[in-house]
Amino acid sequence: MAKSPEHEHPKKAFGWAARDSSGVLSPFNFSRRETGEKDVTFKVLYCGICHTDLHTVKNDWGCSTYPLVPGHEIVGVVTEVGSKVEKFKVGDKVGVGCIVGSCQSCDNCANNLENYCPKYILTYGAKYHDGTITYGGYSDFMVADEHFVIRVPDNLPLDGAAPLLCAGITTYSALRYYGLDKPGMHVGVVGLGGLGHVAVKFAKALGVRVTVISTSPNKKKEAIEHLCADSFLVSRDQDQMQAAVGTMDGIIDTVSAVHPLLPLIALLKSNGKLVMVGAPEKPLELPVFPLLMGRKMVAGSNIGGMKETQEMIDFAAKHNITAQVEVIPIDYLNTAMERLAKTDVRYRFVIDVGNTLKSS
Repeated sequence: MAKSPEHEHPKKAFGWAARDSSGVLSPFNFSRRETGEKDVTFKVLYCGICHTDLHTVKNDWGCSTYPLVPGHEIVGVVTEVGSKVEKFKVGDKVGVGCIVGSCQSCDNCANNLENYCPKYILTYGAKYHDGTITYGGYSDFMVADEHFVIRVPDNLPLDGAAPLLCAGITTYSALRYYGLDKPGMHVGVVGLGGLGHVAVKFAKALGVRVTVISTSPNKKKEAIEHLCADSFLVSRDQDQMQAAVGTMDGIIDTVSAVHPLLPLIALLKSNGKLVMVGAPEKPLELPVFPLLMGRKMVAGSNIGGMKETQEMIDFAAKHNITAQVEVIPIDYLNTAMERLAKTDVRYRFVIDVGNTLKSS
């Protein structure tokens, strides 16, 4: 007979979980494994709320397993390390992002692309190597294989660093892989939300000229004055869009809602790249003719491997890049989810787990 989440493992754990597709989260007792010889155990201090968390608690993608403890933008302080751990010691600031395991033997894993391993293991709601379900960072502590743990540099504030483990690496990896990281290039960023605002910060730090493309004219001041974007395009303003046709080397599209691609493709120069990092629930229409006429590319990118994630957070520390966050207590979680559904946040909710999660 299967054991209950509370008795599955030796270490008692506590967090907040969704029990069904209503998505309502409430206190939850469960358990985690003992610290294995290659494991790092850390006290969770902060955890970001990603749009993915909202989709999974409500089973929008049809693959959620309950009870579900979300959270894959997790930072904290090491409390215990296994006997064969080499990279970390007690007291280190660390983080865990979207994945906690992979096969470690395929071509992707051999090339530091664990995020594209066919057998990668998500930080929550997935089956771990031992057959038990993974639980995320809306909880008091984490246990993870050291290979999937990131060192957080001391100069980065933990609350602002947490979202970099998903939103940060997603945009950084796309800019790097598709060569949109050369000083003097002109890159568009579509959508100024959790991903978009850090995309602007990374692109600017790489020396790229950045245009924010948004449906909301009221975001112009924020984009230019606070995030230091070079220009701003209202995507619904046909005159503005027409004036920018053929001016961009690449575009990072962070929008997770259904939207037209044709106006974005038109903004690209010949050989330009439209890179999708948002995940709309329904297929988008892709007009092929404009791709042929400019040898243009529509591509995708999803988080990054562990080596690149460490590189990203070190780069962020060097350039003082953090996410703009609204820190909340854990008991505000359901209200935060409602606000997130209405995009009423600038730009990432982060739960103050360390100070507000109290076991009942």
